[in-house]
Amino acid sequence: MTLSCFELGETMLSVSEAMTALMTLATRTTGCENVPLENAYGRRLAVDITAPINVPQQTNAAMDGVALAWPDTQDTRWPVVGDAFAGQAFSGPVPAGQCVRITTGAPLPEGTDTIVMREQLDEQPDHVTINAPDRIKRGQHIRQAGEDIRAGSVALAAGNRLDAASMGLVASLGYAEVSVSVRPRVAIFSTGNEVTAPGAVLPPSAIYDTNRFTLTGLLTEQGAEVIDIGILPDDPDAIQQALEDAAQKSDLVITSGGVSVGQADFTRQALQAMGQLAFWRVALRPGRPMACGLIGEQQTPFVGLPGNPVAVMVTFSQFVVPLLRCIEGQKPALPARLKAIAETPLKSRLQRTDFLRGVYRCDEHGVLHVRATGAQGSGILTSMVAANCLIELGDEQQDAQPGEAVCIQPLARWP
Repeated sequence: MTLSCFELGETMLSVSEAMTALMTLATRTTGCENVPLENAYGRRLAVDITAPINVPQQTNAAMDGVALAWPDTQDTRWPVVGDAFAGQAFSGPVPAGQCVRITTGAPLPEGTDTIVMREQLDEQPDHVTINAPDRIKRGQHIRQAGEDIRAGSVALAAGNRLDAASMGLVASLGYAEVSVSVRPRVAIFSTGNEVTAPGAVLPPSAIYDTNRFTLTGLLTEQGAEVIDIGILPDDPDAIQQALEDAAQKSDLVITSGGVSVGQADFTRQALQAMGQLAFWRVALRPGRPMACGLIGEQQTPFVGLPGNPVAVMVTFSQFVVPLLRCIEGQKPALPARLKAIAETPLKSRLQRTDFLRGVYRCDEHGVLHVRATGAQGSGILTSMVAANCLIELGDEQQDAQPGEAVCIQPLARWP
């Protein structure tokens, strides 16, 4: 049985327990809307895409050449009785032992069942001769109607995000518009008197705000609409007001920092004053502390991520990404995982899941290997820039030595 996150108090949770509990916050969804296909890139399908036609619609040629009406006895010299082009089919049946010149994509003429490419032919105006006929196989170079997609079948399931390939697939079925989930509206802000906006003069003992820009990028990658509230001071009233305002105009509120038990960490206090606090202790590194709950009368989900930049990225990938799927009305999905061989010693601790930044590679035998990027402090943002994966050492695993198999989560990286 799945417990509501409000039944867990401040229990120390495993990563899987925290993810499962967090999904119970998604009590409403964003709904769906129809958009033109040309505007649908990156959107998540709200309903299945069902094929109204076969793809390809007709059995057709996969090569330029001739379409043979294969006789009972094979010959090398074939009379040509016409032409077939893509968009202009040959009319009528082709008698046995004769052929039709054909271009790639042209419907296969009635009576023919084999294509011979032009490179294997000696062509004359009224006949062709096949070179090396012993290499011809009956039925070759034919695309069968519906061999890609059968009419009536589900071509793309609801929940898929439309990338370049799937956009083309939907277009091949004749859809001019698609039903997609409404983009989640996510409000973000940073807290802390020491946090300074990039471009401003950096006071002594202050830091530039990195997490809002990291979150903006992460949310954009997930297809969300970002509402950037900016930087809030360490003022309980200001934070509470910002939380209330954000809850009214968003589907999810995310903050970074201010959720520990420090003297000046006011986000947690504000949430308890005007909402419900779910949990804030999760057995992972980097990642603690983290707060979750519901805000105001709207019961808007809230996730308070840690303040350290790497911890923000790790907790976002493990918790916020599946929560966004639930808010869009879809089932949550676990991060993609692969197995790789450790090349460097990897430190971990029992009863805690560690996410190390790593670089994986594929050797000449197709085996994946992974090494740590170096120092693994949760404030070392360069470790995430250098990484192409997270190395996941589960709560039952203590360290990993070179040569051991470990689990990795590949990170999206532009070439």
